[in-house]
Amino acid sequence: MLHDRVMIRLEQEAEERRSGSGIVIPATVKMANRLAWGEVCGVGTNVRSVKVGDKVLFNPEDQFEVELHAQVYLVMRERDLHAVATQETDHGTGLYL
Repeated sequence: MLHDRVMIRLEQEAEERRSGSGIVIPATVKMANRLAWGEVCGVGTNVRSVKVGDKVLFNPEDQFEVELHAQVYLVMRERDLHAVATQETDHGTGLYL
């Protein structure tokens, strides 16, 4: 990757989801403006906030896709990322933003 670009592998979503009230939402339903989680697989030399292996939150719409070895990745600028998750903090463990 060059400059401030980040390459991300999308996390595979479950076949179906459930709403908070228990309603089953089929996998074919597309939700508008939904952010997605993914894993950083490559970073450019000017990327400062994330590293390879980080779990990040971003908008998958309007991003560039590239296919390498039958795997689809998204390529975007670092500034298009919304959050970085961490497994541990100073105050305990778990998934925190």
